[in-house]
Amino acid sequence: MHVFITGGTGLIGSAVLAELRSAGHRVTALARSDASAAKARAAGADTLRGSLTDLDVLREGARQADGVISLAFGNDFSAPDAFVRAMAEEAAAVDALGEALVGTDRPLVVVSGTPAVPGRPATEQDALPEGPVAERSRTVARALALASRGVRSSAVRMPRTVHDNGAGGFAGLLTEAARRTGVAGYPGDGEQRWPAVHARDAAVLFRLALEQSPAGGVYHAVADEGDKVRDIAAVIGRRLDLPVRPVPQEDFGLLGPIFATDQPATSTRTRAALGWTPTHPSLLEDLEHIAP
Repeated sequence: MHVFITGGTGLIGSAVLAELRSAGHRVTALARSDASAAKARAAGADTLRGSLTDLDVLREGARQADGVISLAFGNDFSAPDAFVRAMAEEAAAVDALGEALVGTDRPLVVVSGTPAVPGRPATEQDALPEGPVAERSRTVARALALASRGVRSSAVRMPRTVHDNGAGGFAGLLTEAARRTGVAGYPGDGEQRWPAVHARDAAVLFRLALEQSPAGGVYHAVADEGDKVRDIAAVIGRRLDLPVRPVPQEDFGLLGPIFATDQPATSTRTRAALGWTPTHPSLLEDLEHIAP
């Protein structure tokens, strides 16, 4: 299968690209810079130059492919409106990719986060949230609705931490904050739980969704149902030889309220539907790779 992928050189995208190539798929990766193009080519992919805002380029990439995986999303949270802009860019990009696939019965795999459900772990049947991330929820809903227009669309929901070799996701942001402040801190009492998955396990799920999912499929890339944030901070503190203690959630900026939320999730239905079995290290095991 010839697969067009956006976001193919990030932590998750690099793992997905490698998984697709190892399974024998041809891959074309969207590349917005010389550096990302070189990285994609080194991983065995062809490249299509452009950014997530080049909608005509996205449509052309989708039209030339047998299937599409959309992973690109802005990760600059420095400004109050940065996340809003990133969601708007993603929405326009996914709409353009879907438009190019209408009537083809080709797969389109999109990505979102697992929802937080008060009092229990979230399942694949739970609705995506409204509130601050409502635009992402609407984007995924529109993509899944393309099932009625001849697109084999599916959604992979990612947990709060996608990790590899001790880096990535919310846990990676906690590590960065610890290095910056000299404290391995966590908001609240630290009892809140974050789901997690190794990037290479997540990559397998994206491939399975591309190859096997019926139109409208929804999956959770969750290996660890929920690690307590206090336990995550404890490993970070030990590896960096820093004190571990609660800090005000405001210290984490725009992500503070999300960091403080209990948000475990399960993947029982995903494993049964696609035969997905995570095999790589858990988050707490992987954090042992943090360099002192």
